[in-house]
Amino acid sequence: MAETQSVTENTEVSEKQDDPMKNYEFDGQTYIYTDKATKITYRFDQENNKWIVKEDDKESSCNKQSSDRKEKEENSVPEVSAEAGAFGFENDTHTYTDPSDGSVYFWDKEKNAWFPKVDQDFMARYQMSYGFTDISAPQPNSPEPNQLTSPQRAKEEKEQRRTEAKRKAQEPPTWFEVDEAHNTAIYVSGLPLDITMDQLTELFTKCGLIARDERGKDKIKLYRDGNGEPKGDALCTYIKVESVDLALKILDGSQIRGKTLSVQRAKFQMKGEYDPALKPKKKKKDKERQKKMQEKLFDWRPERMRGEPLKCERIVIIKNLFTPQDFDREVQLLLEYQQDIRSECLKCGDVRKVVIYDRHPEGVAQVTFREPAEAQACVQLLNGRWFSQRKISAEIWDGKTRYKITETDEEIEARLNKWDAYLEQEDERKEQETKSSNTEQKASQ
Repeated sequence: MAETQSVTENTEVSEKQDDPMKNYEFDGQTYIYTDKATKITYRFDQENNKWIVKEDDKESSCNKQSSDRKEKEENSVPEVSAEAGAFGFENDTHTYTDPSDGSVYFWDKEKNAWFPKVDQDFMARYQMSYGFTDISAPQPNSPEPNQLTSPQRAKEEKEQRRTEAKRKAQEPPTWFEVDEAHNTAIYVSGLPLDITMDQLTELFTKCGLIARDERGKDKIKLYRDGNGEPKGDALCTYIKVESVDLALKILDGSQIRGKTLSVQRAKFQMKGEYDPALKPKKKKKDKERQKKMQEKLFDWRPERMRGEPLKCERIVIIKNLFTPQDFDREVQLLLEYQQDIRSECLKCGDVRKVVIYDRHPEGVAQVTFREPAEAQACVQLLNGRWFSQRKISAEIWDGKTRYKITETDEEIEARLNKWDAYLEQEDERKEQETKSSNTEQKASQ
């Protein structure tokens, strides 16, 4: 009988030791622990890493222990019978050992709750119950604590930025200097009051090329007072930074009509709060046009030698070839005229391009040759000849007259429709020719 009783006790002890987590439950999100002594259920808060009283047990536990809670918060711990577990004292803190699995808990006076003591024994029991984690496997990167932004923290940061913006807006406008490597503007004072813009341009051009705005005007500003009279100072913006250095060496200290000039790098003052959204955005087309304008200013080419032919002398203008109505009736005539003119002009030399101005009332065609001598030969060949019952004229282009006629949208649409109809007819004609040729081949076989 004694042996049976001892076997039963050993079995119960072994079952308790084999199942250390039987007092814990997992509700799908976190762990739930019920203290047998106080019958209070705790829930593990993963965000704050602590045990807290479960919501449904808060009211019952608060009502039951409201009378003596103040005394327990200071130095006391929950009353638990000696049979439930073993109490101890470690590092100025009360400890409690759960007899079921041997887990050790310590009492937090500030948070008024029991917390499990995480040591090697606790980790060993945890791994025996839930398995081991392979530390060699790549783990997902978790954000660092300082990178975690809660809605409240984001709101506080937004308020701080708004306060900082208000503070800067209330500050008086200050002067700021642009980096010397990018500052291409100079400020000149001590100018004669009767100086003109032409005289300023001539003065500043001595040191380099002056930048131009979108309208093509030089970036020179002569400051005036409230009555519109010059104040004796001006601002000039160059294209290159080197022009600023040259102006500081040449113009600074020089004299004009008894006035001594003072030249320095321009400084700029910010007026009000800077808002990049209010800054006018330059279109890509405007930027490219301004870039080409600057490149044209720096473009240097030697003067044309005496007797050297102009570019326009390679172009021949042929007139009275057709009327615009001819192409309205038959669209295919455009290609025929172009091919006929090219084949005829090839007798005079290398033809680079043939353009038919089909909307011009004088029936104009433009032929471009490689050499001016070839264009002269074409004029001698075609001028005064008859073409399609018309007497044509040929001459060298003057380089100024434009022969392209601007059409309205309705005229362009009508012409394109006729061209589409012509292409469809051509496709049908080719299909019929292909069918007829196939029929002839079958008949011959």
